[in-house]
Parts: sequence; C-alpha cells; structure tokens
Amino acid sequence: MKKVLLLIMSCVSVLQLMAQDADSLFIRENYKKHEYQIPMRDGVKLFTCVYTPKDQSKKYPMMMQRTPYSVAPYGEDKYKTMLGPSKYLMRDLYIFVYQDVRGRWMSEGDYDNMRPQIDGNKKKEKDKIDESSDTFDTIDWLLKNIKNNNGKVGQWGISYPGHYTAAALPEAHPALVASSPQAPISDFFFDDFHHMGAFLQSYLMAFPVFGYQTEPTTESWYNDAWEEIKKAGNVADGYEFNMALGPLKNVTEKYYQKDFFWDQVVEHPNYDEFWQKRNLLPHLRDIDNAVLTVGGWFDAEDLYGPLNIYKTIEANNPKAENTIVMGPWSHGDWYREKGIQAINDIYFGDSISTFYQKNIEMPFFKYYLKNEGNLKLPEAYMYDTGVKKWKMFDQWPPQEIPAVKLGFSANGKLLVNEEGDAKEEFKYVSDPDYPVPYTSQVESVTFTPRRFMTDDQRHASKRPDVLTFKTDVLTEDVTLAGEILAKLKVALSTSDADFIVKLIDVYPDTAQANPVTPKNVTMAGYQQLVRHEVFRGRFRNSFAKPEPFTPGVAEDVTFPLQDILHTFKKGHKIMIQIHSTWFPYIDRNPQKYVDNIYKANAEDFQKAEITVYGSSTVEVGSQQNSMQVPNELELYKK
Repeated sequence: MKKVLLLIMSCVSVLQLMAQDADSLFIRENYKKHEYQIPMRDGVKLFTCVYTPKDQSKKYPMMMQRTPYSVAPYGEDKYKTMLGPSKYLMRDLYIFVYQDVRGRWMSEGDYDNMRPQIDGNKKKEKDKIDESSDTFDTIDWLLKNIKNNNGKVGQWGISYPGHYTAAALPEAHPALVASSPQAPISDFFFDDFHHMGAFLQSYLMAFPVFGYQTEPTTESWYNDAWEEIKKAGNVADGYEFNMALGPLKNVTEKYYQKDFFWDQVVEHPNYDEFWQKRNLLPHLRDIDNAVLTVGGWFDAEDLYGPLNIYKTIEANNPKAENTIVMGPWSHGDWYREKGIQAINDIYFGDSISTFYQKNIEMPFFKYYLKNEGNLKLPEAYMYDTGVKKWKMFDQWPPQEIPAVKLGFSANGKLLVNEEGDAKEEFKYVSDPDYPVPYTSQVESVTFTPRRFMTDDQRHASKRPDVLTFKTDVLTEDVTLAGEILAKLKVALSTSDADFIVKLIDVYPDTAQANPVTPKNVTMAGYQQLVRHEVFRGRFRNSFAKPEPFTPGVAEDVTFPLQDILHTFKKGHKIMIQIHSTWFPYIDRNPQKYVDNIYKANAEDFQKAEITVYGSSTVEVGSQQNSMQVPNELELYKK
C-alpha cells in the first residue's frame, strides 16, 4: 500500500510540473503584461501589473488582487506562472490585476499593518486614505485606462490579500461587484499574531516581513534579519529554540530593537484604541456586492477572520449575497490541488481543492462578472471533517443540528448533555518552565505551524498538567455544528494564567491506517485534535482592561472556541483537554500578573495550581451568540 501511495504521489508531482509548464505557456500565448504606477488621491503612486487577454474582440471583467507580498516578477517581459485564484478562471480569460499595497515593494507611500478604516471618506478627501480608498482609486483608474474592460471588477486574496479584499467592501467602488476574502485577517488581536489576546510565539519569525522598507524596491529587506535570528540556537527543534530565548523581553533586546511592528505589539499588550481602530468588523456595513468568504477548518492562522467576517456581513447586511465556504484545509490549501488532501496524519479525500475551484469559486465569479451560468450556491458550503463530506446549509450557524452540552465528572468522564457536580474539583500544576508542547512531534522553527491542527494528542493526555475527560464509546454518530463556548469556573494559586481548551476525536482501537499514515503512527486510539482555543485569563472581564486573579477565589472564565462541523462517528469517543501552556505556539504566561508580559523578567515566571470546578461546561450549537467580538468594540464605535 505504501509503495502504491508513493508511486501515486510521484505521478501527481510529475503531472503538477507538467501542468505548471502548460499554464506558463498558456499565459504567454494568451495574455499581454503591462506595468503602471497608479496615482491615489493623495498623490502616492501604487505599482500595478495588468495582464490583459490578447484577444481584443470582446470586453472582459477585471480580477484584482492587492498584496503586501510582492507582485513579482517585475518587468513587462517577465510573467507569472499562474494567474488568478485558479487555472480555470485564468483559462476563462479575465483582465488580471496585481498591486503592491502602499509602502510595499515597488509602491510609494508608508506601510501600515491593518491600516485603520476611515468611514465616510471615499469622496476624494486627499488627506484621508485607507485600504478601501486605495482600492476605490485603483478601480477608478483601471476603468478609465484599461481598454476592453466590461465595467465589472472582482477581487480576491488569501491571508493578508484576503484582508485587503474585505477592507475594500466598506464604501466600495460601484464597479466592484464580486469579492472573495479568503483566510482573511479581521483583527490582529484575535487573528494571526494573537489568539484571544494571547501572543502566538510561533509568529516570531514573521516580524521582519512586516517591517518598514525605506524606498520602493524589488529586493527583500528582511532576509538578513531571519539569518541573524537563526544563529540563536537549534532551529531544528522549535520547542528548545524558543525555550532558550527566555522571556519575550530578550527578543526585543537581541533581535527586534528596530522593528516597528514588534514595537507596536510590545507597547500595546491589551485591546486598547490602537488595536480597536484596526478591527475591520465594525465597518462592514452597507455592503451591496456579492461576497464569497473562504476558510479552512484547520487554519492555525486565520480561522477567526473568515468566520467573523461572514457573520458580521450577514448580521449588518441581511440583503447582501453573502456565502461562506469552510473546507478541510490548512491556510490557503484550496489554492493548489495536491491530489490527496490531508492535514498531518488525517486523510480527507482526493481533489477537494479542484472541486471547490470548479464548482464554487469559478461559478461565483463567472456569474457576477460575466453574467454566465446559473449560480446555485447555498448560504453555507461546509465540510464535515468527521464523515468527510460536503454539507450545505441555508444559514450558519445551522439551526437544524441539535446543540450539545459537555460536562466534566470524576475519573475523567466527559458527560453529554449533562452538567457535572459543582462541588467537584479537578486540579493540575502548570509550570511555565516545563510547558506543554503544542505538537506530538519535534518541529523546526517555522514561519507558522500547520500540521498540529489535526495532531495526535496522546502526548498531552499523559501529562499531569493536562486535564483529560472523555465520553464512553459512542453508540451512534454525534454531530457538533456551529459555535463552541467554553464556560469554566476556575481558581488559581497565583494571579494569572492561560486556559487552553481542546476538543478531540478519539479513534477506536480497531482504527486502521489511512493513505497518509506514517509508519511510526498508530491510528488505533488516535486522539485527533479537532478544535482548540487559548484564552489569556487576565482578559476574562475585559480585553481592554486586564486584571489579576485573587489567589484561591473561584471566578468564571468564558470564551469562544471557533466554529466546528464535525461528526464523531459511532465507535469513537469525544474528548476535552484543558491546560494552561501550549508552547511555542502560544507564548508563556508568567502566571504572576505583570502589567506587560512582553516585558516580564525571568523571575516573574512561576508555577500555578489551577482548579477547574465541576460546574464548568463546553457548549456547542446554535444557541450561542453568533458575534464573537469583544464588548470593547462598542466603545470604539461610539
């Protein structure tokens, strides 16, 4: 079986290379490339590449992507090897537009991470610019200067380009009729660099990418910074490497003294006005163009973004054509077809990205930009990651799937639709000097980890600092769908702690290897991570105004995990794990309250005895509040 699989994968790789060559040839034969410096309302010029079909016998819509990651290759005689979000759209012929955003690569101006949105400024106010106004001005110029356009524009992008796609929606240009934010960032305090206010230490290597460049350039300005960091230790073992760094203040002193974005993160440890005004969600109003939001259920970077952008548009714009797609993908996996779709050790099927590209994405853009086809997309096109099938819903979260409440009982028993005894206490000692690894494997220092999102949790189950609860063997399938809310009642021996809650699918002892199972992995009894979230306890009452715990006093810690659609099959078990470190995916909380964890000293880190009371629950289903945004946003909107 393994030899057959290796042969199949080798054949797939060869076919992919052949397809890439064919795509490159198609582009050169069918498209002409031009480069422009497009002036914005404040006089700043943004570098823009336009690939126009050579056949000028008819008019074409435009497909645009705005990016901070470079529109390379530069030069009108140098062509990309792929255009658009898929080869199917590329071969259907559109005018493809790529733009370096303000202050990046060959564009003029100053760069700003998650530039604040300015409402009511799209009427050519020269001193007020944001990503929406830059998109508006770009579209306006393209319509007037690119021949044979049909007056319609679509926009797409993955990750940060996905954010720029969503950021163009408020007060959008009338010609922007179809937008697809994919794995979009919505708020850096909850996406990418933080999760529920906790810092993703796994993002340390990303900071040089988001630093300032001094002038327009086609050359990287951050490679040297990476090389300097790599000299710090054993980069082959990310856990040991990050432990050797010590407190985050050492990162500032040794590596990021001149990194403006690191400075911003360090100086704004709480959800203050700096972060609040960079949140896109409050501005997603009065949207009248079609939106297709796409995400991956196993995206370690941007799961909060697509779910909450979709929900916010749905809540604020009930008449908008608004669809969400969530597949069995990691960050941006749907862009490339790998043949076998797997995350870590878990196999989900074949050609899933091709299905999405041909049956969801391409019909969406063809319908709205070319008036072709009969679009029949549901409100929510969601992949059930347990039974491994696509399902369609007329709303998300769905109402038709029953809500489930999970409770905790003695001897590690997980209760279904029951609450535990409030008098019961479950204790563990959390030691920041011996944090729980986020992965069962040794993983090198990486830009951002991905594989762990479906990783085996047996390594964590064996640790005394991890509470583990599981059901009896299921006698029938149990589908969990919608939002997840962890409602913990806890007490600490110290004044601060983090809380990680993980929802896990425990395979039966009869489980067999799948097409991607490594030789050293046994699927019998596998504890597959399905969903997780971390919460920094100091933010239990306010993300803007953190406060310490009083040692020994029981308090409520309530926070959402991100949404789920997963069927726990008959013969499996449902498991919940709770612990307080998850390193180095999440940075270490000293567990002694300090005003700013980024400036904590080594002596501030201390052990904490954590008590979780039996009245705690994890609730899954449509009864939850569909808007997973903090109360502080109300202050900002006022």
